[in-house]
Amino acid sequence: MSLFADWRDCSRFRSRASEWQQIVFYAESGQDWHHFAPLIAELTGPLDRSVCYLTSDPDDVAFAHAGVRLSCHHVPAGWACTLAFKTLQADVCVLTMMDLGNFELGRSAHPVHYVYVFHSLGSTHMVDFADSYDHYDTIMCAGPHQQREIRQREALAGLAPKRLLPHGSARLEALIEAGRGLEERPLGTPPTLLVAPTWGPTSLFARCGPALVHGLLDAGFRVIARPHYETVRQAPEVVASLHARCAGHPRFEYVDQMSDLDTLLRSDLLVSDWSAVAVEYALALGRPVLFVDVPARVRNPHYRELGLEPLEIALRTRVGDVLPLDALHEAPARIEKLLADRSGFAERMIGLRSELVFNLGASARVGARHIARIADEQARQRWAQSRRV
Repeated sequence: MSLFADWRDCSRFRSRASEWQQIVFYAESGQDWHHFAPLIAELTGPLDRSVCYLTSDPDDVAFAHAGVRLSCHHVPAGWACTLAFKTLQADVCVLTMMDLGNFELGRSAHPVHYVYVFHSLGSTHMVDFADSYDHYDTIMCAGPHQQREIRQREALAGLAPKRLLPHGSARLEALIEAGRGLEERPLGTPPTLLVAPTWGPTSLFARCGPALVHGLLDAGFRVIARPHYETVRQAPEVVASLHARCAGHPRFEYVDQMSDLDTLLRSDLLVSDWSAVAVEYALALGRPVLFVDVPARVRNPHYRELGLEPLEIALRTRVGDVLPLDALHEAPARIEKLLADRSGFAERMIGLRSELVFNLGASARVGARHIARIADEQARQRWAQSRRV
């Protein structure tokens, strides 16, 4: 039945009229909707375009938004998705999936223009593979640092220049908007700490999570633990260890939804490691971050060859403090010091985000127009090619 269902879903998508396949979005998981939704709202609203949304998540919230201008289709991960990518006929395919063409999912046999949308403000050359962005035609950058890094990569590798467009960060804007009116929010009694790190064997929860969280609870803080969904999926024993140590404590709370804005808004300080959410948290809400200095997740061991310091490293001391892994006992004192400078910190973050992020407050409008223009260019080329034939 699974094979039949997969084939049926793919057939439904491929049978759609060509109008629906001019602009196609692909989501690996339901998490992608948060990055795509503002762009799709602009495309299907003010720009009056039809959008086809492919997702490998059968429970994607996108299905609840399908309508006159938005067609949603489930394309399961595995052979069905590989086939859908290989045979895709579209003018534009928009993704927030890295490594197009490096693994199972590659470019179509047809002339599709691939647009990458960043899902974070992070740099491109340390946490990601050296060639993670090589196979896209256009990259919509969140900030100027990403443009510099990709251009340097192209120069060093002898690659043809891609179209790099100034876009911005819809997620950062949503967090700024959600936090409006909370700037003068009084410090919690006790202060609430959100522990939200990245994932993998060197991440905070894997290396010291239970001990750190237990120590913060003992110091009198309220603690919300929010592991990355990949930690929950790939290392359930890490989550089980955290529960065994801390569950039942009256000031301990566990949340397993990464998209949950409420935990960000309720917290006074973020405890993290190398997670991209740390920069967004500080810039959007004007609240500090304590970085536990676990080993960085480096997929590109040659990142230093670009001669550009990754944003994840450059900003750590500008948006908070860095706690050595062997000094976890200092965490409470470091946190108290960070919380003592709340107003000055918030003012500095307002200036910093203007420096680091494109089109604050207008990223959806700008980004949707970029995509529409590319779709129109592709349609004209397709028409001209048909005339020649």
